[in-house]
Amino acid sequence: MAGKKTMLALDRSLLHAGERVCVAVSGGADSTALLLALAEANAERQGLGIALSAAHVHHGLRGAEADGDEAFVRALCERLQVPLTVFRVDTAARQATEHEGIEEAARQLRYEALRGLAVDAVATAHTLDDQAETVVMKLLRGAWTEGLGGISPEVQGLGMRDEGLGKARLVRPMLGVRRAEVEVFLRERGQEWREDTSNLDLSLTRNRVRRELMPLLRGFNPGIDALLARTAAIARDEEAFWQAEVARVLPQVLLPGRPVRGGGRAVSTAVGEGSCALELARLAAMPAALRRRVLRAAARTLYAEGEAGSRLSSEETAKLLALAGFGGDPAVTGRIGSRLELHGGLRAERSAREVRLWRQAQAGNQSGKIAELPSGAAGGFSPA
Repeated sequence: MAGKKTMLALDRSLLHAGERVCVAVSGGADSTALLLALAEANAERQGLGIALSAAHVHHGLRGAEADGDEAFVRALCERLQVPLTVFRVDTAARQATEHEGIEEAARQLRYEALRGLAVDAVATAHTLDDQAETVVMKLLRGAWTEGLGGISPEVQGLGMRDEGLGKARLVRPMLGVRRAEVEVFLRERGQEWREDTSNLDLSLTRNRVRRELMPLLRGFNPGIDALLARTAAIARDEEAFWQAEVARVLPQVLLPGRPVRGGGRAVSTAVGEGSCALELARLAAMPAALRRRVLRAAARTLYAEGEAGSRLSSEETAKLLALAGFGGDPAVTGRIGSRLELHGGLRAERSAREVRLWRQAQAGNQSGKIAELPSGAAGGFSPA
C-alpha cells in the first residue's frame, strides 16, 4: 500500500496492559524510535494499554552537547505528551572514586538513577546490532556462557548488579530490530535525533567493534548480526539449565572453610573473608562440563549476591581447573601445595585431597600468579 509507514517489530510480549512503563531516552536514534513507536502503539485502537513515561540521564559530560540532548528530549516528550523525569549525575566524580572506565561509570549511574522510578518496567532501546556487538565484545574479553548470553530481553528486579532496578523489570523490546530499520522508521516520520560525538571515539572498545570489527565480520557473513543474536539466545538457555543443575549439586559437594588438625573444619567469620573447598575425588567423578561449573559456582559463594568480580573469566576457570589437576592451562601445575592468585583477592590452593578457595579483605589484584607454599604450610591441609 503506497504511503504505508514502516513499523518496528517490537516484542510486545514484554509489555503488559495496565503497567507503568518508562522509556530511558538519551535522544539518540534508537531511544527516540522506541519512545515514538511505543507512543504510536499505545494510541492504536487496540493499544498496549500501558501508562507511558520517559526518563533522561544527563551524565555531566560533553558540555553543551549534553545540554542539547536534554533539551531535545524535553521537546520530544512535550510533543508526544509523555511525562518526563530528568536526572543529573556526576560521572567524572564517580569515575575518580570508583576507578572505573568512563563508560562503566556512566552506565552504573544511569541504572542507579532509574532505580528510583516508581514504575513497573523500564524499557531500553537496545537493538539487534547492540546484541551482536555485545557478544563479540564478550568473546574478546574471555566471557563465560552467561556473558555470551549478551543482552537479556528482560531482567527481573535485582537479578543483576549493574542492571537491577529494584522491583521494576528491565525490558528491551527492540532486541530484534536492526539499527538500519530504526533510521528508516524515523526518517519516514520526519523525526530527527541526536548524535553523540563520543560514539566516534575509537579509543572506546565498543566504538572500535561497531565501526571497525563488525563491518569486517559482515564481509565474511552478511547475516553475522542475526547469527550472533541467535547464539546469545542459545547461551542464555544453556546457562539457565546449568544454573539449576549446579544449584542442585553444589550443596552436596561444597565444604566450608578448611580442614584442621584432629578433624573438623575452621570457618572464618571476619568481614570480607571466607573460604570453601571441594574434594578432588568428587570433582574427578563429575563430567567435565559439570566440574568446571561447580568450581566457578564455588568461587561465587565467596562473594555477596551480584558483587563485582564474582564470575570467573574463561581464562581464570582454565587456571583453576589446571590447579585442581584437570588440565586447562599448561602454565599452571597441579602440584600439591601450589597456590593460584586470581582477581579481586580470590585465591586457590591445592592439597592432596582438596582444592580450597578463599578471599581476604584488602587482598591485592594479582590475577594469574602462581606460588609454591612453604613445606607444611598448605593451609592446614593434611598431606594425604
